[in-house]
Amino acid sequence: MERTWSKGGPAADLLIKGGRIVDPEAGIDAAQDVLVTKGRVAELGKELKPGKSTRVFDAHDMLVLPGFVDLHAHLRTPGREDEEDVATGSRAAAAGGYVAIFAMANTGPVVDTATILKGLAETARSEAAIPVGFFAAVTRGLAGEQLTEMGELGAAGAVGFSDDGRPLATAALTRRALQYVKVSGRFVAVHAQDDSLFRGGQMHEGPVSARLGLTGIPSLCESLDVSRTLDIAEYEDAAVHICHVSTAASLAAIERAKSAGVKVTAEVTPHHLTLNAEAVAALDPNLKMNPPLRGESDRKALVSALRSGLLDCVATDHAPHAAEEKDVPFEEAPFGCIGLETAFSVLYGELVWSKAIDLAALVTRMSTAPARIAGLPAPSVSPGAVANLCVVDPKAKWTVSADGLQSRSRNSPWLGQELTARVKLTVAAGRVAWEDLA
Repeated sequence: MERTWSKGGPAADLLIKGGRIVDPEAGIDAAQDVLVTKGRVAELGKELKPGKSTRVFDAHDMLVLPGFVDLHAHLRTPGREDEEDVATGSRAAAAGGYVAIFAMANTGPVVDTATILKGLAETARSEAAIPVGFFAAVTRGLAGEQLTEMGELGAAGAVGFSDDGRPLATAALTRRALQYVKVSGRFVAVHAQDDSLFRGGQMHEGPVSARLGLTGIPSLCESLDVSRTLDIAEYEDAAVHICHVSTAASLAAIERAKSAGVKVTAEVTPHHLTLNAEAVAALDPNLKMNPPLRGESDRKALVSALRSGLLDCVATDHAPHAAEEKDVPFEEAPFGCIGLETAFSVLYGELVWSKAIDLAALVTRMSTAPARIAGLPAPSVSPGAVANLCVVDPKAKWTVSADGLQSRSRNSPWLGQELTARVKLTVAAGRVAWEDLA
């Protein structure tokens, strides 16, 4: 059964000249040409010759990488197409080097029936610039009461199940979800949050929240629910994925669970890896997210866990909001920021340049690892593979601007900031999905 859909287009015949290929899965780190023929990687080598109809792309001094996969995005369709839709969100993803993304189910209506899911698949077939897949909800209407028909939704192509945006409120509900998900052969992706510790919270509980007079969200709000979820997953021998991990205490629980053989994977966002609670002092509503930006010790722990593989992958939690929703006082603004177009640039500039993580590890966490969690073939630049790759200029400087983004929304934490590294070309499912002509 398909798990992603896209509108397709002509298969690429392309010679990418002189770039440094970094494909950790294939064991490649070398300057070589890449010949793509009829949408597949046909050959790697030096001084390859193009055919008569083969387009040449000069990638000298650039990186050629397996394309990225995002397990956690919000495309706001159905219901809030004024903020984002499949066409704009997938184009933003392509501009960020992504070759597949998966959208969460907290839409209006909620993706809680096979009919709605199949409708989204049809939309993706006609509008998506790259392959797009969808999560289905764990509970009907995200109400936290009646489970969805997981078997039917899995058969219709749901990549997994999540009530993201809301936690699974009780241990009994979490247990039932994990019991039933095994029938579908999928996994449950959990937004870990103890609502009794969350209500009214605006940012991370700590010195900054005290200084600003804002209600804090303690680290315990996340880590208690992570621990409970992992205990239940171990008991039921079921697969669970922890969304947007933000605290060192959560990492400790995940490490214990993995050591015990629990089927757990976990993701972390670019903003939690590179920003901390001190940034919120500016009271920029684009820095208000859930889970909130945490303390510097948490941020450093997340980077270390991504480097080691304790955190399996990077996910953007791309969360578009209309300008008027964010153009309000911090306390009134909704949680969330966009991130598809900036993810690699932010992480390359902040973590690879500083040697906090090496390039090969970052590529694995953004490409191979999330693809495998989603049940997709891992993107590769090796001969014979369908071309799912991106070309990045690692020295390019660019300023994030509202009029330069492909997303329909503009709520980026990096607006006005200069980033290092820019995606120049994305080939997804064997077709050119993005080219930066600037």
